[in-house]
Amino acid sequence: MAKLQTCKPGYYGEGSFEFQPAAVPGEGPTRRCSLSKNGLVDRPFEGIDTVYDVVEYAARTHGNRKALGWRDIIRTIEEEKEVKKMVDGKEVTEKKKWKYFELSDYKYISFIELKEAVAEVGRALIHLGVATEDVFNVYAQTSPNWQIMAHACAAISTTIATAYDTLGEEGLAHSLNEPGCIGLFTNAELLPTLLKVLPLTPAVKYIVFDGEPTQSLVDSLHSVRESIQVFSLDKLREIGRTQPDVPESRRPKPDDLALIMYTSGSTGNPKGVCITHANLIASVGSVYVLLGHHLTYEDSYLAYLPLAHVLEYIVEMIMLFVGMPSGYGRVKTLTDASVRNCKGDISAFRPSIMVGVPAVWETIRKGILAKVHAGGSIKKSLFNAAIAAKKKNIPILAGLADSVVLAGVRAATGGRLRIALSGGAAISRETQEFLTTALVLVLQGYGMTESCGMCAILPPELMRYNSVGVPVPSIEVKLRDVPDAGYLSSKSPPQGEVCIRGPSVCKGYYKRPDLNSDENIFTPDGWLRTGDVGQWNADGTLSLIDRVKNLIKLASGEYIALERLESIFKACNLVGNICVHAVPEAQQPMAIIIPHEAHLRNYLSNKGLDSSRDFAALCADPAVQELVAKECNAIGKKNGFKAMEMLQAVVLTPVEWTPESGLVTAAQKIQRAAIAKAFRDEINAVYKH
Repeated sequence: MAKLQTCKPGYYGEGSFEFQPAAVPGEGPTRRCSLSKNGLVDRPFEGIDTVYDVVEYAARTHGNRKALGWRDIIRTIEEEKEVKKMVDGKEVTEKKKWKYFELSDYKYISFIELKEAVAEVGRALIHLGVATEDVFNVYAQTSPNWQIMAHACAAISTTIATAYDTLGEEGLAHSLNEPGCIGLFTNAELLPTLLKVLPLTPAVKYIVFDGEPTQSLVDSLHSVRESIQVFSLDKLREIGRTQPDVPESRRPKPDDLALIMYTSGSTGNPKGVCITHANLIASVGSVYVLLGHHLTYEDSYLAYLPLAHVLEYIVEMIMLFVGMPSGYGRVKTLTDASVRNCKGDISAFRPSIMVGVPAVWETIRKGILAKVHAGGSIKKSLFNAAIAAKKKNIPILAGLADSVVLAGVRAATGGRLRIALSGGAAISRETQEFLTTALVLVLQGYGMTESCGMCAILPPELMRYNSVGVPVPSIEVKLRDVPDAGYLSSKSPPQGEVCIRGPSVCKGYYKRPDLNSDENIFTPDGWLRTGDVGQWNADGTLSLIDRVKNLIKLASGEYIALERLESIFKACNLVGNICVHAVPEAQQPMAIIIPHEAHLRNYLSNKGLDSSRDFAALCADPAVQELVAKECNAIGKKNGFKAMEMLQAVVLTPVEWTPESGLVTAAQKIQRAAIAKAFRDEINAVYKH
């Protein structure tokens, strides 16, 4: 599969072109993708105007081909392990239970069967009394049933609101109450959380679930309010089979609201982004024009990111449109190490295309390196030599490296991966380069919920590092000066805040007139200010170099970019996750770091230091902290950091940051303010407050 060639050299021309000159001082010219010379793309082609049209088209065009695949859980296996931890300065051993899954082989429904399932659920919802003005919530794990429920609502002009399955009670209540959701779809394992929230969400009348909850739990849901009706998804489909066809008056129009997609909320309550059918179809159309020739019947896509995140939602809709099978996985069962008596999702499904956020790619890179190091010095030397040969592209050596050494790395991901897209945040060059050399071509993309997930994508033909690619053909881009930080559109290369406009860009937030009238977000002439700082490159691609709100002015009066520093320092093998922090009176930043345990122990061992201690004890050791800071700064120096961008000190923590703890969002973005609060004492100790 990796040998499949879909590139069209010269297809993208100059990458992007200047569509309009700068209109006002302090702003650069408007640029568009070279494929948009005849106008911005607003659909894939005539007749595809709504999300409902995509399902109809897919069934008509791709018929009985495999559409969506999933694995059933055969059984859950618990294993008990001993874990050492520090309690009151003493090392104690605790027994901890770890949960693993044994999974079935992949099972599939076809495009025709998907359309039938969607029609059944849509007819049942109308029968229950769900109206066009109602909002139905989807609070569930990524799965074919998520898609069936969402498409059923789209088919009858009922808006859906999305909620991450990792949301706590407060976040779930907000995403149900703000839109006044009449009902929701969820999984059996999430019903206990819903039960706690239901008394606080008076509008909820219908609960649809998949999985197998206990009867007592279902009875408890019924007993919260007399008006509540609870159905399994199978029961809903059964009801729908006996109902008449959906009347034409219930079919969606392009300007109808399709989604209220809640952002993962890095500050305060999540905002609901209002996304119309037309917005989504423009995004599908633009990706089809930009990358359609790379998406073939030979390919397959592994779906595992949260569908409540717009990146996964739009990518899966594109795969549906082009007829590519999507196999569903879970973050907890992706690799062979996380399952029992079966293969992990990646090696079982053998995808050729994957999308991930930087945290996923960092985990994969560090996992490969940990395996290489565990294989001893000979294996490590062979691997390093193979990587060096591939990077230098020495014909015979590169071929040998590929077929003898790196083939084993690829086999762990099924052996068919050929294209991977990283989105959601900046990926470090080291990680992108390493994975592109050892495993798969890793491209970058850039988007936001407000742009239906797509602002710019780097196609394989324009492969380069440190670039998010060309603007997608449904939007236009201009840069606006950020004078305080010295980012000017008049500079060479041009720099400034990225502003976007076009048919795939939303017009506002749900019930937030304060934000919708804020000219710092939506300008009077229709531009959305993203808050990201970009730079135009000579090849017509765009690079992201900063984020306006993450600029911190140090005591020297100079600005540093926290997000940029994090993306670079994250390439350090000793770093699992990182939050760079600085106070205005500081000379340099510091960082709170979750070390990569296997790499840290291996590094200490190679230096002849005690690596056998409890992980918490290692993190608390000032000497270990100093060594981690030194390794991070070595990466900074390699990337040309100035003295003021180097880390003054690091604080190490053994505890993973999770959405449940509130220290990362559901999309794995760090919650900067929450982390600063959680580590206030340690930060004060560094800066001696």
